[in-house]
Amino acid sequence: MSYRQADVTSLRMLRMARDRIDRDYREEIGIAALARGAGYSREHFIRAFRAAYGETPGRYRSRRRVERACELLRSANLTVTEICWMVGFSSVGTFSARFRELTGMSPTGYRAEAARQGGPAPIPGCFALMWETGLRAGASAKTALPEKPPGRPAA
Repeated sequence: MSYRQADVTSLRMLRMARDRIDRDYREEIGIAALARGAGYSREHFIRAFRAAYGETPGRYRSRRRVERACELLRSANLTVTEICWMVGFSSVGTFSARFRELTGMSPTGYRAEAARQGGPAPIPGCFALMWETGLRAGASAKTALPEKPPGRPAA
């Protein structure tokens, strides 16, 4: 295998690892597991990822989580704590610190600024949580409410 073929293969494996982080950003995927999947040792994977994408895999995952949190803060009527858990952080303190580091403001301040600038009405939190957990409205006829109470004649 030539150097160029190895380089293309390495980039393909790194891209697959990055795609997995993008897809499963909420999950706590270990860096060692990502490295194994890409065919690297943990340390070499971190160096190669940084060389290819300009940041470590852990920082990349944090940035993706904060980007998703920004979207939810602008569009969903959920608490900061609920959003913190939804995007994969296990601590509100860590979430707030990473959020401030990447955006320059607190999550609450970001939400207030987004509301001040206008935009669509927030999605009700109950709907956002229902969507996140996979429960869909009207997914089953058994859970749907009947049109009229049983035993009463239609008017």
